[in-house]
Amino acid sequence: MADLYQVITNKLPDMSKSQREIARYVLSHMNSVPFLTVGQLAKQVGVGEATVYRFATYLGYSGYPEFQKSLQDAMKKQLTTVEQLKISEDIYDEEGQATVEMFEEDMDRIREMTQQLNMDDFNQAVDLIVNAKRIFIVANRSAVSLGSFLEFYFDVMLENAELIRNPHGVSEKLFRLDEDDVVIGLSFARYTKNTVEAVSFAHDRGTKVVAITDNRMSPLIPYADVSLCARSDMSSLIDSFVAPLSLINALITAVGRRKRKEIEQHLEELEVVWDRFNIFSDDLDN
Repeated sequence: MADLYQVITNKLPDMSKSQREIARYVLSHMNSVPFLTVGQLAKQVGVGEATVYRFATYLGYSGYPEFQKSLQDAMKKQLTTVEQLKISEDIYDEEGQATVEMFEEDMDRIREMTQQLNMDDFNQAVDLIVNAKRIFIVANRSAVSLGSFLEFYFDVMLENAELIRNPHGVSEKLFRLDEDDVVIGLSFARYTKNTVEAVSFAHDRGTKVVAITDNRMSPLIPYADVSLCARSDMSSLIDSFVAPLSLINALITAVGRRKRKEIEQHLEELEVVWDRFNIFSDDLDN
């Protein structure tokens, strides 16, 4: 069948109101809908299961299972930035309404992450980070923004974190990896090869790997000892890092609680240094 997402956008103008609601939900949740049952999708959209079945047949599928398989195949393909932009133009009717809908979708992403988060995995990630000799954070392209945030706070608290963002410097930075280190890989669709290769290398060296990514089909998952997922997909030319950043905030906070005594002393010493170099403004009138 032709590209599924393009088929949906092409048929949008002729859809019924209920079908249009399903279509928009599918296009706005590309990384989670492929794993939903017909009942779960119906509940998320607020329609009946029969409406979802009819939506699948309206698109030319024999039923929901075939439609779901096509969704999973389409997710593996990964949309280009141009394709994402075209979809966003089709599903958002008005600019003002689009802005409001994006805010609401970001809140949905955080709620979905909260419901699906495995606390055993989360706590295991905290354990690995707290006990690591060195922490290497691997991130490329837009995910560097998340990596920089993570590096800043882990380095302030633990003094052993380093962000590796230059693909050409990965080999020089990681060749001394051992089993006492931890590598945190951050990558979201469209996944960067250099990040996948870095976590693969770390895995082969026996180094513990924590993957922060968007779904269980991420190419980082096979190399990770612990995987934490937060959706980043949105129908736009950019990714939404609201849910991943919220996850990272929780991770930093949990590590801080675990190492509270050591961190408090370290921060007290840092405050003296910050004051010496006049880091922060104390003029509240400006």
